[in-house]
Amino acid sequence: MTLNQLKYAIAISKENSLNDAAKKLFISQPSLTGAMHALEDEIGFDIFIRSKSGISLTVKGAEFIGYAKSVVEQYDILDAKYISKTDIKRHFSVSMQHYSFAVNAFVEMVKEFGYEEYEFEVHETKTHEIIKNVRNQKSELGIIYMNDFNRKVLTKVLSEEGLEFTPLFDCGICVYIGKNNPLAKEKLKSKESITFEELDDYPCLVFDQGEYNSAYYAEEVMSTHEYKQIIRANDRATMLNLISGLNGYTLCSGILCGDLNGEEYCAIKLDTDEKMTIGYISRRSSIISEIGQRYIEEISKYKDMALI
Repeated sequence: MTLNQLKYAIAISKENSLNDAAKKLFISQPSLTGAMHALEDEIGFDIFIRSKSGISLTVKGAEFIGYAKSVVEQYDILDAKYISKTDIKRHFSVSMQHYSFAVNAFVEMVKEFGYEEYEFEVHETKTHEIIKNVRNQKSELGIIYMNDFNRKVLTKVLSEEGLEFTPLFDCGICVYIGKNNPLAKEKLKSKESITFEELDDYPCLVFDQGEYNSAYYAEEVMSTHEYKQIIRANDRATMLNLISGLNGYTLCSGILCGDLNGEEYCAIKLDTDEKMTIGYISRRSSIISEIGQRYIEEISKYKDMALI
């Protein structure tokens, strides 16, 4: 296995075409095809599925490309620093469930490290996409929650994907609603928690998980509860509009970031003893980068804001 072969494989995965990749690499298509066949023979599995419609990655191939990108990136950093003496930007990416505090932590981390040496990516997305992104090294870290209900299933899924979950802090369960909701006005005044019975008159809002709409992949705790009204949404902005326009609610950690979501929303404790554990997923036995560690430190600061 050579560095050039890794670069070739990465180029093919980007172009989804042997011909287009060969043009980008300034080599002939037969040479590129031969190099890929030799690489696949050496590692013992197919990286690509070849069809009339083009080239796509196999499941094992997607994982391989993730590691290949990491190797090539590290080589480029070494080359820039010690050989060519050129400037090259390092890359940091994190995927997360829809947590404003996780975005806030990302903002603070970017402010600290700046743009001169780093390129940044942040992905607020579905649970299975977070797992996929970390597995394929599109993201170094993934921010999710676990609780008594989903822990066994998600731990098994992560283990099969070569990933592990590291807990950061526990949270109680809160109802996230608009301050104009009649329940909010009542509970903010009385300082009492909200019961599920009191929520029956309002639509429950949940993040759609696509084909993975299993309760185990849900971003909201209490996912097996029989809700009388339920609406699925794809992004946080839509969720906030539904909370305002329909007096809807969602269940959350209770950690609020008013500078991102606005001051017209509030979190009120749900009448339950259930807990959720916020943590990060990473590749098993991997060494977290300096910037990754710094991001984890920023997220951990929200522990004191969590309601238990």
